[in-house]
Amino acid sequence: MDHYAVLVFPDQVIDDEQQYAFSTHFGPMETATGDLIAQNDRRLSMNINDISNLDKNGQVLARDDRTRLFGLANMLWHSDSSFKSTPAKFSLLSGRVVPDAGGNTEFADMRAAWDALDSDTQQKCLPLLCEHSQIYSRGKLGFDEFTEEEREKWKPVLQRLVRRHPRTDRLSLYLSSHAGTIQGWPIPEARMFLLDLLEHATQPRFVYEHQWQQWDLVMWDNRVLTHRARRYDYDKPRDLHRTTVSDSAPTLEQPL
Repeated sequence: MDHYAVLVFPDQVIDDEQQYAFSTHFGPMETATGDLIAQNDRRLSMNINDISNLDKNGQVLARDDRTRLFGLANMLWHSDSSFKSTPAKFSLLSGRVVPDAGGNTEFADMRAAWDALDSDTQQKCLPLLCEHSQIYSRGKLGFDEFTEEEREKWKPVLQRLVRRHPRTDRLSLYLSSHAGTIQGWPIPEARMFLLDLLEHATQPRFVYEHQWQQWDLVMWDNRVLTHRARRYDYDKPRDLHRTTVSDSAPTLEQPL
């Protein structure tokens, strides 16, 4: 994990309990609080993030379903739970049902992207703090139908733009579609700067694209990667189950 940051384990025919038990070896676990699914509409437990296009009866969600539209933002580059004050460390995603075409997942190495920046840009990035919120990432796609409770739940949190890995000591960018502002910067300037960084960081030379096979288990380090899902036919079932290991502390409390 320290070297590659994303690992693929093929042919892992496991259930949710086994996936969760394996995940607990790597740190404290998150619960699935980052979606719009009401408790009585959930088909999975709160230990499992439902990365699918299915309702609680296993049927494909309607094209205009609110939960589906919210989830489309997974096709933007993001780091899991960067909208939480203590974000995600590892994510483990199990491919239970995968479409015949499309639906791949791309991972971009933020360590390599950092190393490839010129020194002036690196120095500019080092002290910067960004505000992250799901309200912002969904707004990029024109989704703004949030209740007051949801807006309160996903109030912006501050994250470092640059992080140091606690084991390898390597620096990396911390980029996510949830990042909408830079503290102390005018919003248009901040967003343009973040877009430039993301364009640099997601060049093909920094990206691994995973083509899903049923029962793949893919595990990655959110501290040094950003990732996104790719398009697939919305009327074809896609069912992936994610367990998420929480980081040790907010990024502002971790040494840079």
